[in-house]
Amino acid sequence: MTDNASLRRTQVDALTEAEAAEELAALAREIAGHDVAYHQKDAPTVTDAEYDALRQRNTAIENRFPALVRIDSPNAAAPGAAPAAGFGKLRHGTPMLSLDNAFAPEDFLEFAASIRRFLKLSDGEPLHFVGEPKIDGLSVNLTYQDGKFVRGATRGDGTEGEDITQNLLTLDELPRTLKAPFPAQIEIRGEVYMTKPDFLRFQAEQQQAAEERERRREAGERVGEAVRVPVNPRNAAAGSLRQLDPSVTARRPLRLFAYAQGVSSEPVAASHSEYLAVLKRWGFKVNPLSRLLPDAEAAAAFQVEMGEKRAGLDYDIDGVVYKLDKLDWQERLGFVGRAPRWAIAWKFPAERATTKLLRIEIQVGRTGALTPRAVMEPVSVGGVMVQHASLHNEDEILRKDVREGDTVILQRAGDVIPQIVGILPEKRPADSKPFDFPTTCPACGSHAVRPPGEVVKRCTGGLICPAQTVERLIHFASRVAADIEGLGAENVILLHEAGLLKAPADIFRLKDHRDTMLAFRGWGAKKVDNLLAAIEARRDMPLEKFIFALGIRRIGEANAKLLARHYHTVEAWRQAMLDARIIGSEAREGLGSIAGIGPAIADELVEFFKEPRNLTALDALLAEVQPTPPEAIAAGDSELAGKSIVFTGTLVTMSRDEASARAERLGAKVTKSVSKKTDLVVVGADAGSKATKAAELGLTVLTEAQWREMAGLPPA
Repeated sequence: MTDNASLRRTQVDALTEAEAAEELAALAREIAGHDVAYHQKDAPTVTDAEYDALRQRNTAIENRFPALVRIDSPNAAAPGAAPAAGFGKLRHGTPMLSLDNAFAPEDFLEFAASIRRFLKLSDGEPLHFVGEPKIDGLSVNLTYQDGKFVRGATRGDGTEGEDITQNLLTLDELPRTLKAPFPAQIEIRGEVYMTKPDFLRFQAEQQQAAEERERRREAGERVGEAVRVPVNPRNAAAGSLRQLDPSVTARRPLRLFAYAQGVSSEPVAASHSEYLAVLKRWGFKVNPLSRLLPDAEAAAAFQVEMGEKRAGLDYDIDGVVYKLDKLDWQERLGFVGRAPRWAIAWKFPAERATTKLLRIEIQVGRTGALTPRAVMEPVSVGGVMVQHASLHNEDEILRKDVREGDTVILQRAGDVIPQIVGILPEKRPADSKPFDFPTTCPACGSHAVRPPGEVVKRCTGGLICPAQTVERLIHFASRVAADIEGLGAENVILLHEAGLLKAPADIFRLKDHRDTMLAFRGWGAKKVDNLLAAIEARRDMPLEKFIFALGIRRIGEANAKLLARHYHTVEAWRQAMLDARIIGSEAREGLGSIAGIGPAIADELVEFFKEPRNLTALDALLAEVQPTPPEAIAAGDSELAGKSIVFTGTLVTMSRDEASARAERLGAKVTKSVSKKTDLVVVGADAGSKATKAAELGLTVLTEAQWREMAGLPPA
């Protein structure tokens, strides 16, 4: 059998641009769905390893095709889901972002090396890390004012979560007050979890209650709602903490570990290890296995040690989180996309499993791509039943010779998408036949073609294909886009089949069809009115979400944020894109100058605005909604706020990446090219044509020392 690591590299390296774009679209939707199942419904449908594998495959493709990064890229937002109905919403002082993952020693070494590159540290400069077991529970954000606990929230979508203050107050391990000294206000992050012994007892109680309810129901008695039997400790902890009745939460055996800090009115420590000591002094429980590590080699040894101890712990862990100890370095490193540059989660190896492949289904994406999916006999992987796996494309099926009826091997390693990696030939049925990939669209019957040089077959039905229309609508309403609660895939399909939804603008006209919706089976007045209210609440959605929701190819969530921040208003963005249709125009050059927007992305934007039907749909949508400008970055009295800045040449005291990150935190727009609209040009050593052009245009040119002073940095 081919070496798995080599095979995985070959698969990513062999992707064409079209195939990569299509797979990124599928990954974005699938990961968003898993986020909702995990963070909002407390009912994950995949294992942690399977989820991590999806993200790692996505990252690998984005690294190879940076121009294809989508606005809904899982790497552009913290995993999570919008707060559920029934709880109030609380906005976090600083976002509760996620972590990038490592799965092997070389991954961690690259993480450490990236810190050195960003901070321009010498090889002799020590990097101290704190290793903390990664608890599999529910993340919470705890706010203290004047030393008193005042409110608490779930992670939610990373920006705002559910107000579970009353439920948190039932936890014995939550300090109601902090021991002085303490800051006037501080956010403390932690993980609520359930130990394995407590979970087994609780699971048995729930199972008994469920069986008793079923017995009474069969006896003809009136019974209440179904009893949910949790499948694992994380599921049990999350469900317990998110009970609408706090008295139910109070009866559940929940624990709390504190491990991180959000916003604080003043510094409380110089290092993360010191901060953990402060947490303990304040009365929090901190994981006793957390350890200060002198270097990357010690981290690797700690990883092995935790892996050996894992099975004997009272609680579930799926890896170890490593954080750079020095907090001032953490501040300099900042964040990229959804994750901090100064921390990483090193996951433990995942499992493999074998099961029977029942059939191969063909799914149709919003761009018409036909994607095969394996439907298997459910198999338990890490305590969760798994039934589906991606087969990617026709060539993948042929290369692996996967057939219906085969016994297949599922790979659950961390750096690939969950997939079938092989078969057991000795168990193949005698009447087995190769899979015949369809030549017509299963949704509309139109001819399916495979363009030259691509591996993806596409439906030629276009606007007449219901699958493509529905997929576009599902994408628009999804959490990472318009975020319309209650308008999930099932309801979009129902409304589309009823003739009420054909284009995004129709979503905002559903209020005119209330009586029709009330006639749907299972749709009462409360459900309809809640949906209509959720729709009305999105008439002023953020501009970056609006741009992403349009589904423009290659425009991921990160790129949409760049566009929103650069053009600020939807009117300015729309007009600039129309003007950019002319090659060589100032608008086209301005679009290409945005850091992070490459030529391929600019071309896709222009192509979208060249299509009259897209403009018609866009203008119809703008008649219903008013996208709001992005929030201004808190830059204080910074001279850089709102300025357009270009860095050129080699900087001596910091890396170009750190300088750009610093400028953006202070409210500046970092661009790649110099134009008459550029406000500042920072010139380092060996500056070339950009410095020359800046001089010709009479722009303000800064030395590195002048830049540091303007950025509020001490002299080097």
